[in-house]
Amino acid sequence: MDTDAQLTERDPSPTPEQGPEQGSRSARLLARAAGLRHRPATLFVLCLAFVLLLSACVAQPFLIPSSSMENTLRIGDRVLVNKLAYRFGSEPARGDVVVFDGTGSFVHREQEENPVTGLLRGAGAALGVAPPAETDYVKRVIGVGGDHVTCCDERGRIEVNGESVNEAYLHPGDAPSSVDFDIVVPEGRLWVMGDHRARSSDSRDHLGDPGGGTVPVEKVIGRADLITWPASRWRTFEHPRSFDRIPAAAGPHG
Repeated sequence: MDTDAQLTERDPSPTPEQGPEQGSRSARLLARAAGLRHRPATLFVLCLAFVLLLSACVAQPFLIPSSSMENTLRIGDRVLVNKLAYRFGSEPARGDVVVFDGTGSFVHREQEENPVTGLLRGAGAALGVAPPAETDYVKRVIGVGGDHVTCCDERGRIEVNGESVNEAYLHPGDAPSSVDFDIVVPEGRLWVMGDHRARSSDSRDHLGDPGGGTVPVEKVIGRADLITWPASRWRTFEHPRSFDRIPAAAGPHG
């Protein structure tokens, strides 16, 4: 290609033949074309920043990594975690499905991760396209601060403050628990269990740890309110009516 011709095509300055008005118009067209080329990338970055901010502060997609909450939640389900549910004075209630950071309660060792890998995984988890951190768990709240939770009554059911709980959400064939326990939940903490009791590592597995297997309320990331994917499983979570009959805690051992 002729170099002089190439330079002439890229020079927005008016030539004697063009005149100042036509040269100015050419410059504006070139500037507009350059702006259009960069606009998709700019819009993508802005949209990504908005989604990450929304995920950090309001609602976060959460990819279910295990079978511990079947059949309520299945491996690969995406749930929307409401991070505002407990921000304005409300606290987790019995029957809520919550996502929490198990550091200090379920996990007692530091999780080492390459910083770059951790950043990429964190971004993917925030968008619901990558598994969450290994310290994040999803479980159902069975007891709140002050509750006396025991297993099991004469019919093998869990009792909370002396009231037996009919857990219709349990995985078919599962017993409420294969482990006997008797605990008063400390104030500001939660007793949590998976719906697939035979495959759930939950509060029962940490009875000998500090806190007796309970999770600090302050470690709760949010409440799972909605299954968003796959589309065939789109649904909201209904609050189990069986917890409505539980009386208020009356102090240690009721």
